[in-house]
Amino acid sequence: MLSTDSYNHVDYHQSGFTLIELMISLVLGLIISAAVMQIYIISVKTSSVQASGSELQDASVFGLQQLEKKVRLANLGNPATRIDATTAQGGIVLTGANLGIASYTNTGYLTRRAGDSAAGTDGWTGISNTSVASDQLTIQYTNITDSAFSDCEGSNVEVNDIAIERYFLRLATSDSSSGAIKNLVLACDAGRVINAAAATTIATFSGSDSRNFGKAGQEFIVNADQFKVLLGVQYDTGVNAGKIIYLPSSAYLSITGDKPAITSLKLGLLVHGSTPILGSDDQTSFTLLGQSNELKTDTARQKQVRATYETTTLLRNARVVNVKTSL
Repeated sequence: MLSTDSYNHVDYHQSGFTLIELMISLVLGLIISAAVMQIYIISVKTSSVQASGSELQDASVFGLQQLEKKVRLANLGNPATRIDATTAQGGIVLTGANLGIASYTNTGYLTRRAGDSAAGTDGWTGISNTSVASDQLTIQYTNITDSAFSDCEGSNVEVNDIAIERYFLRLATSDSSSGAIKNLVLACDAGRVINAAAATTIATFSGSDSRNFGKAGQEFIVNADQFKVLLGVQYDTGVNAGKIIYLPSSAYLSITGDKPAITSLKLGLLVHGSTPILGSDDQTSFTLLGQSNELKTDTARQKQVRATYETTTLLRNARVVNVKTSL
């Protein structure tokens, strides 16, 4: 048995981490934390890109399909199957003559291209989010089916009604942007044409009826940055007989003499997702229908996924048969 004296002299030793062990643990912890943070950042970035891409698929692709469906109606019900800049009730509306109104002055409601003149309230302005001005497409058709169907704004096109629809970029109704990059939409403005014996006119309706032509129209495709249109023309004679050449509307209208028939359209759309992407630069240079487009410089803009869509549509109600014979 230990004496009280001996008990008081017993040494007590406490074990613990040395400074080196603590430093090693701290370094390992930081490495693991950095790896976890990196995985998290990659996961968030991937998720934002996927969400933005999904929005493009849901809104833009579906909207473009609907636009193609409408374009196929162009020139429906017109006994003249050859469309040019003078065809009365022509499916592609380039001039007042296509409407049957020679003195028509609201040029901002016709098919337009950069450099063209524009007039009319809420008419085409060429606004876009790139270095290139946007286009406008105006089509016309007559409902010769046995029942009513909807125009692009949701109003009924009754049997024998002549409908006119224009597709163009404008500011979104809720836009509050102050920078160079705006919140744009591809809008559609629909109306009716009255083809009377005395004079052809654009129909007017009371109040805010969506069938009144020349209004801001209905938002058709959201998050749009650019909209371009090329006319597919087919020559009847000459070295280009039977060939389809794609021209902007301004180039087509500048052709002297007899203009070739319009038989198809190429449409191009640049759109973006609404979900911002994180962690990397986004694309700012695009080629749309063979034309280079640079996104406008805006340091305040959010980085977003952008994609171009192009489609070629044959005008089923505009046919040109070219027969080339040789001896």
